[in-house]
Amino acid sequence: MRGALSGLTTRGRCLLAAGFAAGLCALVLNERDLLRVSAFVVALPLLAAWLATRARIGLHAARFLYPSRVPVGSATEVRVELRSTGRLPTGGLLLEDNVPYALGSRPRFVVERLPRSTATALRYPLKPVMRGIQQVGPLMARVTDPFGLVEYDRELAGRSRLVVVPRVTSLNGLPSGSGMGAGDDGSIRLRSGQGEDDAIVREYRHGDDLRKVHWRSTARRDQLMVRVEERPWRGGTTVLLDHRLTAHRGSGPSASLEWAVSMTASICLHLHRFGHQVKLVAEDGRVLAGGSGDGGHSDAVVLDSLAALQPSHRRELAAGIDPGAGQEVIAVLGACTPAVIDGLVRYRPRGMRSLAVLLDVAEWAGPTEDPAPDVSEAERLLHIAGWGVSIAKPASPMNQVWQELCHSAGNRGPVVRTEVG
Repeated sequence: MRGALSGLTTRGRCLLAAGFAAGLCALVLNERDLLRVSAFVVALPLLAAWLATRARIGLHAARFLYPSRVPVGSATEVRVELRSTGRLPTGGLLLEDNVPYALGSRPRFVVERLPRSTATALRYPLKPVMRGIQQVGPLMARVTDPFGLVEYDRELAGRSRLVVVPRVTSLNGLPSGSGMGAGDDGSIRLRSGQGEDDAIVREYRHGDDLRKVHWRSTARRDQLMVRVEERPWRGGTTVLLDHRLTAHRGSGPSASLEWAVSMTASICLHLHRFGHQVKLVAEDGRVLAGGSGDGGHSDAVVLDSLAALQPSHRRELAAGIDPGAGQEVIAVLGACTPAVIDGLVRYRPRGMRSLAVLLDVAEWAGPTEDPAPDVSEAERLLHIAGWGVSIAKPASPMNQVWQELCHSAGNRGPVVRTEVG
């Protein structure tokens, strides 16, 4: 009874207090008619509280999402089925489904009458504007009586999972040349699988292992040279996404990170359509999708991994490793300092295809955000290292950026190994 009385509204509490006051006056004045009125006034909110409690126990709900996986900007329909299993019809229900801000406002419904043992369907649309793994719910019901004397907030249905994947843009064409083009060289290398180890040499740097000194080249060049072993060719493309928090600007759906994620998804799915093995990696070399089994050709695996991706707090980019692990690389990069570019290009094998979409994140920056490094300097250093580069801005169509990247693949400068200070 204490739990039932806790649901009394201000009107119900005032009516209950008035009933007790009238009963006290009836006893003092010895007025039986007033006592009958007080008994009725006291019984009315108590009866309403009991009926509301019974209605709460007999309520059941289920939520369904059609579909449960949608791209950003597309709509999904939510269907809520209500059923009353109590002995009496249920009425006076205020329903509210908890929805994250990225999905819109919280829908509310008023159910005047819910028949017993008959399902009642409620529908409302959702149009997500941000990618992510969203939780819809719980569904809360405010049970009231017809007189507004009592109300309860109770959870009817738990949470449902909605996967909002990045928006994908259709791209045209492929970079010509090894591994990705339509020429003989590219098609042969794509099908060749694992090949033979190759070795290249470079000048000795402080900290290099002396056991890797290549004595024949050292004698020929009259300076200390070390051997750098390339990893075996595995026939595929590595798509690298730079999702460092410090490398991006802006917030919400218009942030540079969201543009980069959408561009990355478009590139991966575009290569999949041409039958390419694609491995999606983060800036630290962590594999996000592909790389083993047939997952590299699964669009759903790529999109789901990008939907759940959160900004990284790392500051360096591919430090100490080849970001492509012996494969050709297409990198989608945010703001990069010269030191970051050096860590990216230092361990790439000589002559291996390397392409980069470089975001001019200064165009995304708000008035209160830190300034971004100059994109032209990063572009120059990548060109010196032999990378093909295209620049992306907020208003740049993704297909146009891709076309420029394809064109840059055939116009790369000479590969020059330099120390970036």
